[in-house]
Amino acid sequence: MSKPYKIPKGRLKLAYVLRSTGTFVRISDVEKTLSISRSDASKQLSRWVSQGLMRRTGPGIYTAARIDRLDGEQVLHDPWALVPELFSPAYIGGRTITEHWDLSEQIFLDTSVVTGRPLRSKHQKLAGWSYTLKQIHPDKIFGLDCVWYEDIKIAISDLPRTILDLLGDPVFGGGTQHVIDCFGEYLRHDCRQDETLISYAERLGNGAIFKRLGFLAELMSDSTYLVDACKKRITKGNTKLSPDVPCTRLVTRWRLWIPERDFRYEPDRF
Repeated sequence: MSKPYKIPKGRLKLAYVLRSTGTFVRISDVEKTLSISRSDASKQLSRWVSQGLMRRTGPGIYTAARIDRLDGEQVLHDPWALVPELFSPAYIGGRTITEHWDLSEQIFLDTSVVTGRPLRSKHQKLAGWSYTLKQIHPDKIFGLDCVWYEDIKIAISDLPRTILDLLGDPVFGGGTQHVIDCFGEYLRHDCRQDETLISYAERLGNGAIFKRLGFLAELMSDSTYLVDACKKRITKGNTKLSPDVPCTRLVTRWRLWIPERDFRYEPDRF
């Protein structure tokens, strides 16, 4: 007669820790949950990692390895799930979130994240996932929505904030032509919110956004509201429409340099 299977004590301890902490585990969580010293908690985490039961996902942050990912790099099925723990205060935005809002069908290999934390590197690979990061002041983190990954709440930019982030940094938005295409989709969007767009832009205080937004609104839509609102808020100095490509033609009305050629929406009236 075979002996009943007993779960190893180490795994029982891990299950207890995970029930208490959730998806992500820190040394202090193990210390508190198991009532052991910080040194012993660190050693316990190291044992779980060496046994393949846990993976290190960031500085001092661990998560349980999924059974179907024990032999691979990736710990979680979704790179978005790491964002709250690793980069908070932060949200997923820029080019990554354009597909979520039906602004684009283009899929990018990295995940673009806006964070209020100081950055050592704008490009990081963690737990097998690639992240492109942009730092802003924490006070500028607003205009957010959220999605859920299992029990993890993940902040994302809402539709108006997404558009402004694209216009504020077209490179972070996937390139100028991608930004222009997304803005065209916004103009046709069922949830278009022009007044919120202007309100958010005022809070951000980025003059380049009003120049790019006003120019594209006048070029691509019949919205006198957007055009007039941007014109009233235009700042001194000239800005490039496309920071990632040469811009040799100045649109004096908007104080905006634009590309001479290869510009899909060629303005006849400028």
